Amino acid sequence: MAEVLLVPEQIPHEPSSSAIGESSECDEPMKKKPRLEKPPEQDDENLEDRLNEILCCTVCLDLPTFTIYQCNNGHLMCAGCFTHLLADSRLKDEQPTCPNCRCEISKNLCSRNLAVEKAVSELPAGCRYCNCKLPRYLLDQHERQGCKERLTRCKYYQIGCSWQGPHHGLEEHEEGCGYPKKTGSEVLEAIQQKEAGRDEDTKVLRNVVKLLSYEKINFNDLQLRPYRTDDFITKLYYETSRFSALNQQWVVKARVNDDERNPSHTLERRIAFQLSLKSRITSNLVMQFMILNGPFSDAKVEPHVYRFEFTPEKTETPYNNIPLIDSAECNKILASKTINFRVIMFQIPK
Repeated sequence: MAEVLLVPEQIPHEPSSSAIGESSECDEPMKKKPRLEKPPEQDDENLEDRLNEILCCTVCLDLPTFTIYQCNNGHLMCAGCFTHLLADSRLKDEQPTCPNCRCEISKNLCSRNLAVEKAVSELPAGCRYCNCKLPRYLLDQHERQGCKERLTRCKYYQIGCSWQGPHHGLEEHEEGCGYPKKTGSEVLEAIQQKEAGRDEDTKVLRNVVKLLSYEKINFNDLQLRPYRTDDFITKLYYETSRFSALNQQWVVKARVNDDERNPSHTLERRIAFQLSLKSRITSNLVMQFMILNGPFSDAKVEPHVYRFEFTPEKTETPYNNIPLIDSAECNKILASKTINFRVIMFQIPK
């Protein structure tokens, strides 16, 4: 007879109340840490910093202030750095390239980015006097007219008052300024001292007016074209084609930084020109001449009159610096394919 095994019935086990509490606590997700809310000012500052990094010039890494150019791949360059790159390539006889992607750049290949210019003009910037933040397109007007901390001088400065201070203190100063009470002789002395600095400009103007009364006057609009020397290390120089003036044949030559070995390694740049007589003369020829901005050039040239006496042996003037305002104007000229200028020549009667 087969044996029958009896298996004891398993009675369900009810968990204790403490176990229920422990399991429920383990099953619940962990509480999230409270989110720290940043003040809105900090968010704005972080956004401004990110925009400054995105819209900055790829060369100087500063935020452009005026005209902004871009290469074919969209990399941004401020106007100063763009012309400096073109000027450097002219001095090195190389093709200018974008510093980021190395694609070719030129005035024809690159274009202005008007959207970025507009975006930059809306970004806030701090006033240099009161440190308040305004959109960049309003900042210049604020610093010139609206800021109460802007530097102002007394309205009696023309008669010698040297006070300078914040605009909010101007009214108080002018009420107690002693210059309106000075005698005529004291005022005259102050005016003479101020006029002494303007004598040089007045002298140039009077000299030009006097030269315009001469019989033999000629002016030409010329182009200086770039060339290279035949040396092992070539150097850049400029030269015009022959032109006629006052019954003679002339040529204008120019060079950069007085033929320095590497003018591209310096930020201070200047262009010197020379007037050369190509015709043969039998008697001395006294000339006065000046170089002005040409009709198709945007360079700023200050007028200056030069004098030279040409002889059968001396047919070339010494090199004289073109009177540009600063090195930035020199870079503008070097960035162009040709240098456009106007030369006015006066023959001094014997």
